[in-house]
Amino acid sequence: MSELSDIVQVGKSKPVKVIAVTGGKGGVGKSNVSVNLAVSLSQLGHKVMLLDADLGLANVDIMLGVKVKKNLSNVLNGECELQDIVVEGPHGIQIVPAASGTKSMAELSSIQHAGIIQAFSDIGRNLDYLIIDTAAGITDMVINFVQAAQDIIAVVCDEPTSITDAYALMKVLNRDHQVVRFNVLANMVQTSQEGRNLFAKLSTVCNRFLDVTLNYLGSIPFDDNIRKSVRKQKPLVDAFPRTPASIAIKSLAKKVEQWPIPRDASGNIEFFMERLVS
Repeated sequence: MSELSDIVQVGKSKPVKVIAVTGGKGGVGKSNVSVNLAVSLSQLGHKVMLLDADLGLANVDIMLGVKVKKNLSNVLNGECELQDIVVEGPHGIQIVPAASGTKSMAELSSIQHAGIIQAFSDIGRNLDYLIIDTAAGITDMVINFVQAAQDIIAVVCDEPTSITDAYALMKVLNRDHQVVRFNVLANMVQTSQEGRNLFAKLSTVCNRFLDVTLNYLGSIPFDDNIRKSVRKQKPLVDAFPRTPASIAIKSLAKKVEQWPIPRDASGNIEFFMERLVS
């Protein structure tokens, strides 16, 4: 039995839908999508955990105005248990804060990753959804979190670098980790047609060079209220529930709600965390 297997004993737990929200490029609105999707799913009656997986520059707790005393670095240092750092956010979502500005958190060893697995094994038993807000870029850390998730939401916006970076991320995941299915969300668009055009651009290049299937999730319109909600440190769907972007995010949550919940080992939170470091 391997060293990691000795540390992590996979047990039985309820199926949990693990969704990674990523994009390759920074500034595409990924964290806003993650936060508001988590809140919207909770409003639909689901038990949701939001993991801030930007282990170097965490920001979810700041966006929501949640006071954090300890974070994942304290867990890894053996100072406390995972349940000691989880904080409750809007509508009962559970937030796992990462460490902001801590370089060592972005360079975890396999043994430290295994510690995260062990910590999640119990806390994930009462969840329906685990939303992973990944960091920007195509680092090993981002790749590890995304390839371990059951579903991937790739957020893109109308910038050439957004499309090229999203494609680069998909290329690495497809060729090196055999990931073949991606959900694409067009963010900050001026019109719904702009969103469809973005998807068409990405789909064309992927169909030509990669062996992947892309599913278009729709678009979220550009909305100045998003910036206002960030300043208020409240999720958009709470601060401005009737704004077009809020309506689009709530529609996204209903689509996600229809995705099948796994009924086998891959639905275990431990399985996800073990894949993360395998």
